[in-house]
Amino acid sequence: MASSVSGPISLPDSRYDLSTYWGRVKHCADISDPSTLLTNSASLEKSKELISQYKNGQIKQMTPELWNAKKILDSTVHPDTGETVLLPFRMSSCVLSNLVVTGGMLTPGLGTFGTLFWQIANQSLNVAINISNANKSHPLSTSQLIQNYTIAVTASCGVALGLNSIVPRLKNISASSKLILGRLVPFAAVVSAGIVNVFAMRSEEIKKGISVFDENGDEVGTSKTAAIYAVGETAASRVINATPIMVIPPLLLVKLQQSVLKGKGLGIQTLANLGLITVTSFAVLPFALAIFPQYQGISVNRLEASLTGKKDKNGKEIDTVYFNRGI
Repeated sequence: MASSVSGPISLPDSRYDLSTYWGRVKHCADISDPSTLLTNSASLEKSKELISQYKNGQIKQMTPELWNAKKILDSTVHPDTGETVLLPFRMSSCVLSNLVVTGGMLTPGLGTFGTLFWQIANQSLNVAINISNANKSHPLSTSQLIQNYTIAVTASCGVALGLNSIVPRLKNISASSKLILGRLVPFAAVVSAGIVNVFAMRSEEIKKGISVFDENGDEVGTSKTAAIYAVGETAASRVINATPIMVIPPLLLVKLQQSVLKGKGLGIQTLANLGLITVTSFAVLPFALAIFPQYQGISVNRLEASLTGKKDKNGKEIDTVYFNRGI
């Protein structure tokens, strides 16, 4: 993000009002804009240079060119490390990266092998996105990554296979209800495993705390309580994001298969399924991302006692600190 560029002058957080939900929706639409994936290294360096000039007082006002530079950095660069996030794991690539695995998971009639394959593929992608966008206060070791990845995959596959075996044996419900429940099995697996995934991959943050900063961007200390907020809200946002994508397309597909797609070939039905997933994903992503602010302020009175009574570089007592929730 643009906040990773050094300079004594603070950069405006957004051209939109991030204290409002609608302002965050428009901001998230910016950082998830797939067009930023076309940014090359020259454009990225130019954006960093422009932001640096502003933060060092060489440019006095935000201009459309500066806002665009900020948009590029916010969607491309990690806010803690200043490093470029690998393209498939940026939030601007979220819909495109998830399209294939989501389409695979929502394919009707998957057998045991297909269910396992797509659940593993989905959790592998989730792990990569979590690692690439998480708060970097306490990076995980390789052994921890492998252990937590195994936990997430086991949860995902266990729920999916378990529900797939239970739904056909349910009694006292109609065949159409069984069909709908069967189509929602991937949703249950993704939601449950998504929560496990976030908490497992970011467990070190909860154990050790994450860095919190004053309004000038200077580190005040670390907080386990802030880490719980950050990880918990990220897990909740995963559920919120997955719900419309994993629920609306399969239910609409059932209706379409009973009407306009009835008797159509597998290829046409697959394209219809991917189309539904794509449209829904692009439509809901900014709204899901905007539920919780990425950078949040919290009163020091709600955190550890060790953070109270501290003063900033100007001698002012700090009553509010800020943290990066991660994505």
